[in-house]
Amino acid sequence: MATADERGNGIHIGSVRGAFAIGDHNTVTHYEGGSAPADPVQEELLRAVRALRDDLSRAVESPQITALSGELAETETEIADRGAAGPGRLARLRTALADAGAVVGLLASGAAVSQAVAALAGG
Repeated sequence: MATADERGNGIHIGSVRGAFAIGDHNTVTHYEGGSAPADPVQEELLRAVRALRDDLSRAVESPQITALSGELAETETEIADRGAAGPGRLARLRTALADAGAVVGLLASGAAVSQAVAALAGG
């Protein structure tokens, strides 16, 4: 809780849990329950995975979309919990992206995930 001092000036913050920012033009990133991605490419993959999952929620269901949605969810969990998606996860995600290529190719978020996976998996 913030309070003014005896003169009515300033702020006293008793305790803080989570993340906060004071002032203009600040950005706060808070990771709870896991480790933050240390690698900027992993962080970009995480953002792209979340965007593609959101886009796919509006796509017509198919076995390929269902499989890709599952791989995206598992990739998001792995990055959030461990800080990075491992090589096996990247390989499975790459396969799921290829299998759902017709839909993924139409989405900018799909291209972003494909590029991030290629950067991490090499090619």
